[in-house]
Amino acid sequence: MGQPKPNLTKIDPVWAKICDEARSAIEQEPLMGGIVHAGILHHDSLDAALAYRVAMKLASPEMSEQTLRDIANAAFAAEPELVAASRADLAAVYERDPACHRLMQPILFFKGFQAVQSYRLGHWLWEQDRKDLAYFIQMRISEVFGVDIHPAARVGRGIMIDHAHSIVIGETAVVGDNVSMLHSVTLGGTGKEDDDRHPKIGDGVLIGAGAKVLGNIKVGHCSRIAAGSVVLQEVPPMKTVAGVPAKIVGEAGCAQPSVSMDQLLRGQN
Repeated sequence: MGQPKPNLTKIDPVWAKICDEARSAIEQEPLMGGIVHAGILHHDSLDAALAYRVAMKLASPEMSEQTLRDIANAAFAAEPELVAASRADLAAVYERDPACHRLMQPILFFKGFQAVQSYRLGHWLWEQDRKDLAYFIQMRISEVFGVDIHPAARVGRGIMIDHAHSIVIGETAVVGDNVSMLHSVTLGGTGKEDDDRHPKIGDGVLIGAGAKVLGNIKVGHCSRIAAGSVVLQEVPPMKTVAGVPAKIVGEAGCAQPSVSMDQLLRGQN
């Protein structure tokens, strides 16, 4: 007989905390028992819970929950970086979103977090040259969450997408680590080019609601893009840009804009 599986709640403090939150939630609201048990307490690890949740959200008459769950479980087993990135995303939402009071909330309720985890599965499939399945995942993310991220796009760790309505990230876009963006952000192209045509977002960038960053341009690390701006030119590191078209209006104002989430233009010209 093989060795029994270890109880991961004893060796994984993050997962243990999530399970404690889940049990407390059921005590406070017994009617949530079904969804909380199915989404959290029936699983022995964070990756298993994520696979289940992604599959439940993306399932449709065209592809069953069980098929998608098998795909996700296989991806997480083959590529531990997927789960590591998910943990960083979870921490980012918990630390930056004032509406997030428990670690279990993004897993169960926040479509920005769920959409990014679903994208990560699609990107893994794309990298495995399973492109049609990756396109299917992209389609379902768009239909379910209102978020359209091309599976070829490269997205780093520690991503927080708040509200997550109408997010578009194009095929050749690159998003660095610890980036925060609000709803209705577009990282798009400027025409019908087939080559490298989408923005490259540095680490620690904060992108305000409704901002459009267009073309193969670089946005420097720890910069801020004000809400409603249209960015058509390169943004230097640690600057704030605003307007249509966007222009530099001052410094970023802090060392980590994406963490502070401060979108006000205090003292800017």
